[in-house]
Amino acid sequence: MTDINALSSYDYTLPQHLIASAPTQPKSEAKLLVYQRKTGEILHLKFKDFVDVLPKDTALIFNDTKVIKARIYGHKQSGGAIELLINQPLGENKFSSYIKGKVNINSVLNFDNNISAKLLNIEDDGLRIVEFFKNNEKILANELFSELENIGHVPLPPYIKREDTPQDTQWYQSVFAKNSGAVAAPTASLHFDEEMMKAIKAKFKTAFITLHVGAGTFKGVECEDINKHKMHSEFYSVSKEAKELINSSAPLLGVGTTSTRCIEYFVRTGKESGFCDLFLNLNNKAKRQNFLLTNFHLPKSTLIMLVTSFIGLEETKRIYQIAIENNYKFYSYGDGMLIL
Repeated sequence: MTDINALSSYDYTLPQHLIASAPTQPKSEAKLLVYQRKTGEILHLKFKDFVDVLPKDTALIFNDTKVIKARIYGHKQSGGAIELLINQPLGENKFSSYIKGKVNINSVLNFDNNISAKLLNIEDDGLRIVEFFKNNEKILANELFSELENIGHVPLPPYIKREDTPQDTQWYQSVFAKNSGAVAAPTASLHFDEEMMKAIKAKFKTAFITLHVGAGTFKGVECEDINKHKMHSEFYSVSKEAKELINSSAPLLGVGTTSTRCIEYFVRTGKESGFCDLFLNLNNKAKRQNFLLTNFHLPKSTLIMLVTSFIGLEETKRIYQIAIENNYKFYSYGDGMLIL
């Protein structure tokens, strides 16, 4: 019998050619695997069929976070090249970041447009705490995000082995992105275009939460006992409309793992905003959410563990193998799976 607590149980082999490096165009032509939990039936559809397969009373909750151009290139005072990836703002002008290259506390890093960053602390998990400046004056999050539009790069995931292009500015952003702060896209949301959103809103109740996805979403679980994994935290906010849907009796679909974690964190805490560090797995299943729309995720990741919390480990492995055999595209720019 497979050990649901063992990290090795969540591994699988993915052929390299199934990792999507660009999204399907048009979006509605992306593949959609639909899994019916009651019967175990699998349907192979396309995203243009999404509205037609949803149960009629379903309420949908989307994540309206907006991806910032969080990757910037600059130089140390010594002249050495540096790459910095912002993880999230911490308040008081402080930001957690990942930095490629050796830097010491109090080092100053220089970027284009007179932007600079000072390293304040090095955390045990590899994150660096920095503060940013513009013309040597401290700069706050919203001002920095505006500057990043000019000097930054789209923070494509590490498994997309290419440089970002101008097209990624549209591709790696949902059509309903609104609140800046994410450094990774809520990828299930990338499948929707304006036309699909109109069709959904005409037929179903919808609402939005905001969860600013951090770079920690790509960090694999490293401890063999998954229960010992320390989950990363991300800022979230639950809108009044989303709160009403969560507190209603309507069957609930979370669009993506980020919406799902936010919904379930709110259900557990009652807090409408804060930092979400909820780790959903087979030992900690969803209490409120009924259905899930998601992409296909990395082996040994907290995201594939979240999927197992809805359908079990063996069924997840079976479905992933079927998706591989049917040439579904995986990861951020890949195809989707709808669990009903």
